[in-house]
Amino acid sequence: MAKKVTTGEVKHTVAAAIGAAFGFIIALIWRDIIVGLFSMAGLVIDQLGEDAKAMDGVIAIVTGIIITLVCVIGIIYISRWGGKEE
Repeated sequence: MAKKVTTGEVKHTVAAAIGAAFGFIIALIWRDIIVGLFSMAGLVIDQLGEDAKAMDGVIAIVTGIIITLVCVIGIIYISRWGGKEE
């Protein structure tokens, strides 16, 4: 006989997946910022498009911080939503 899946288990699994997605977004944003800063310093690590090379380092860092804060708030909210029911 198959085990019945509860709503709490589904919420927990969905919350974990969305939290991981936010984490990947943070990682990808900061990767681009770091590669762009290295490029500005003359150390080419990766072949970047013209848009990434033209982006100002300070603007990139501020944008990265804002996106990181939004994602962290999203992770906290989703974690509370998908938390274990007592």
